Amino acid sequence: MTRKLVLLRHGQSQWNLENRFTGWVDVDLTDQGRAEATAAGELMAAEGLAFDVAHTSVLMRAIRTLNLAIDAMGQMWLPVHKSWRLNERHYGGLQGLDKAETTARHGEDQVKVWRRSYDIPPPPMAEDDAGHPRFDRRYAALDARVLPATESLATTLERVLPYWHDHIAPQLRAGATVLVTAHGNSLRALYKYLLDVPEDTITEVNIPTGIPLQFELGDDLSVTDYRYLGDPEAAQRAAEAVAAQASGAPKS
Repeated sequence: MTRKLVLLRHGQSQWNLENRFTGWVDVDLTDQGRAEATAAGELMAAEGLAFDVAHTSVLMRAIRTLNLAIDAMGQMWLPVHKSWRLNERHYGGLQGLDKAETTARHGEDQVKVWRRSYDIPPPPMAEDDAGHPRFDRRYAALDARVLPATESLATTLERVLPYWHDHIAPQLRAGATVLVTAHGNSLRALYKYLLDVPEDTITEVNIPTGIPLQFELGDDLSVTDYRYLGDPEAAQRAAEAVAAQASGAPKS
């Protein structure tokens, strides 16, 4: 039996447009981002995808992308599960900063280490910073010790994997077709896990906004095939735009 999983990065957000480090800051979609989300839903519908369940983070840009996509598919009835474990990587003290200005101040090499290295996080957010997740109501029920002040991709993967093993994988094994709408780094972490991408290679992988990435999985959930839906050249161009972020490109 072939099982289907689709990963969808949220559409362009306001801070994507402004080229700022976003992380756990709750920023909404731009008009372009909303259009990307709707187009993703139309594309999935055209592919004949019929989901049984959906998962998303607790951040508005991912939730709204999911809602717009499944609305375009005529599948608003889908059960939706939200989890902080699918949140974007926490960018620590970089959150809110302009990427190009940060690059000019610290140098392209240092910013690339903070943004793209596998296991080196940015400088942490201060524990008494008003933006720290321990002051946010949506995380009030969690042990404050699990809430990050900064993350690398490695620690993002450590956060995401329990949710994969406890919730998404069992649904796939039961035969469900699953949609996960989340963020560039939480999805990059899943991409690394599913395809067993080496640490020194995943740093160059970019997940474009608003383009569904479909995986076909075997009974043991090993990947048998995967591809971006729609025009592969459009997906490549969008991924290249993500790669150019630190030098001032408007995507994030």
